[in-house]
Amino acid sequence: MGNPVDHLVDLLDLERIEVNIFRGRSPEESLQRVFGGQVAGQALVAAGRTVEPDRPVHSLHAYFLRPGTPGVPIVYQVDRLRDGRSFTTRRVLGVQRGKQIFALTADFHAPEESAFEHQDAMPDVPAPEELPRAEDEIRAHFGGEVPERLRRRQPFDIRYVDRLRWTPEELAAAPRRSAVWLRANGDLGDNPLVHVCAVTYASDLTLLDAVRIQQEPLFSGDRRFDLASLDHAMWFHREFRADEWFLYTQESPVATGARGLGTGQIFDRQGRLVVSVVQEGLFRPLKG
Repeated sequence: MGNPVDHLVDLLDLERIEVNIFRGRSPEESLQRVFGGQVAGQALVAAGRTVEPDRPVHSLHAYFLRPGTPGVPIVYQVDRLRDGRSFTTRRVLGVQRGKQIFALTADFHAPEESAFEHQDAMPDVPAPEELPRAEDEIRAHFGGEVPERLRRRQPFDIRYVDRLRWTPEELAAAPRRSAVWLRANGDLGDNPLVHVCAVTYASDLTLLDAVRIQQEPLFSGDRRFDLASLDHAMWFHREFRADEWFLYTQESPVATGARGLGTGQIFDRQGRLVVSVVQEGLFRPLKG
């Protein structure tokens, strides 16, 4: 498959087929549905390409309306809702085979001087250099193979702060939270939109782990539950690079009615809170 980071950058490089219409690739996979982080990242690329580059995105709100089909291109239709003096707003619909599968609203803001600042402190955790690569742990556990559902993580070096839990006994003794260090497995260049969209892709890789670890190990051959993203919201507070280490802390304050909520904070290596994330996912027992 070549370099996974090159593959990610290529995935985020949409084809412009009209002024406000873009087409994105969807890799052929044996999985049930297209990865939500891919669709969100591509939709944000489409929105960002209709906005002046001096207005970075500050928030997005998205809904996953239908499962996407792997291997089938996705068309992104951009609606230019507002071009104000300070803020620009775009709505994007992702369409596949004539059906809307995804909807996103993104807001862009011209940088301003901050009258005041505050933020949560970054947790005191081991540095990424002190932790094993999750891919190495997973490969060792599965006898050298990485299951296909985990291969979409390969564009990123992911390192779990709390070691991976493989059994219910290990799970019971572990903290009910998830924190990971991440960075792209290669240079992403200097376009800020690429870094924002890469982190949007990465934000969907592990957030619902915080829901799942309440009930079962993260990686196991005996999955009892199925997870699917329902909606996703992000707020971008400061500039960052996705090819430098960032800490993603995740919690789940509630799960009920076959839905689980995950909340996340992304800190850069200097301890600055750069992104906040909230996602709700469907959480159902597998049938059979």
